[in-house]
Amino acid sequence: MDSYRLTYSDIRGTDETLIANDGEVLRTTIRGVEFTGKDFSSLMAVDETSPDKLARFTLDRNVLCSCGIECTVPIMIDDHGNASQGTLSVKLVLGDPEPNGGLDGEDLQITLKCDHGEFEGSGFSGWFEDELIEIQSKLPDGVFMKACINCLYSDYSPYGHGVFGSMMCFRNLKTDYLWVRTKNDFWAVHDRCDRMVQETYLCPEFERRVPGTGYRG
Repeated sequence: MDSYRLTYSDIRGTDETLIANDGEVLRTTIRGVEFTGKDFSSLMAVDETSPDKLARFTLDRNVLCSCGIECTVPIMIDDHGNASQGTLSVKLVLGDPEPNGGLDGEDLQITLKCDHGEFEGSGFSGWFEDELIEIQSKLPDGVFMKACINCLYSDYSPYGHGVFGSMMCFRNLKTDYLWVRTKNDFWAVHDRCDRMVQETYLCPEFERRVPGTGYRG
């Protein structure tokens, strides 16, 4: 279980709190209300929350919106075989709810801070996947984020995924997964993954990803 500082802001003010992460579910308490979710963009108030407490937020079907979320996520760095600690500064702005569902916008900005300096994603994609891949491309040769985003056995579903935490782990099907080269190949393993993991997670079976592997390449 990891825990790190979170800054929450909306038109009612700014609050400093903590967010707990067990590698699958995020949990935080803001203004006396507990929120949980598998994604920073889907933090939902627990069912038993009273209406007067819910009135302290703007919600879309009980999910936080019309707000900003900032936190710093620790991440391991492999520097030519030597381990070091880095951090991801995450800033997510969730827009206002639309009448027909969804939000009128989302903005995600991620910056990696490590021994080699600061490396910032463009913010164009709105996904942890693309922002972290972009940041990785800016790192010196031989330096990489040692986490599921760069693991040989991780992939995304062709059905789509959320902003964060929607990676499929195939550490249980290593041989079968490494045969995958196309979308059609991927269906043979799609429903047999070990579990869903976060891009920033790290397990002892990590192996550096080889370009061209799996559905995501």
